[in-house]
Amino acid sequence: MTELAAALLDLVGDWAWLGFVVFLRIGSALTLLPGFGEQSVPVRVKLALAFAFTAVVAPAIAPNLALPAPSLTALVRTIGTETLNGLILGFSVRLFIWMLQVAGTIAAQSTSLSQLLGAEAIDPQPAIAQILQISGLALAMIMGLHVRIAEALILSYDPLPLGQVPLASDLSLWALARVAETFGLAFTFAAPFVITSLIYNVALGVINRAMPQLMVAFVGAPAITAGGLALLLLVAPIILPIWADLLAARLSDPMGMPR
Repeated sequence: MTELAAALLDLVGDWAWLGFVVFLRIGSALTLLPGFGEQSVPVRVKLALAFAFTAVVAPAIAPNLALPAPSLTALVRTIGTETLNGLILGFSVRLFIWMLQVAGTIAAQSTSLSQLLGAEAIDPQPAIAQILQISGLALAMIMGLHVRIAEALILSYDPLPLGQVPLASDLSLWALARVAETFGLAFTFAAPFVITSLIYNVALGVINRAMPQLMVAFVGAPAITAGGLALLLLVAPIILPIWADLLAARLSDPMGMPR
């Protein structure tokens, strides 16, 4: 009976150590992951989600994970490396939310909608950015974001092994490429608004030169605002599915370099 109790205690101890190690990476990643890491999500909900993802990820990686023996040195090293690895993973995916925010900001600045409803969000941003962000998150949730995040967390142990972190030089090059890719895609998404605004303002300039007595500002401002909203209605259904596909590709290879 004593030997059975000792075996059970050893088994519980091993699983507790595994759960703690996995929780470190998942907990830090959830602070940045889309949907689950938003500032509007209460901290208690985030903690419950971290435990839930840990319960899913830990059994999946346990057969192939070489855990260090529990010790003070291993504890300190694991806390540092796994927290950093989780933040790297969360940052890689969080860039897609920032992508929509940047695209929406560029579009709003181009169509005189930068101040409309800008202070309604926790992070003040233009209305178009807020609409794109909420719509993108809703679409991602509908497409099973929680399942894809669980898969990404499981797969993350291949490029980011337990107890190891990338070299600073490699990490900086990777982050720079990711940020450049994000801004490039954001401008691509906002390009219809920028092009339309450019053509419209050139046309207003020509009209003003031809009819100096016409107050083009009073005529043009409502028109560009209405045109921006109409263009958003046409472009958003095209942008969001493309964005969702790119997000799915990122989750399937969170540490891969941009192509």
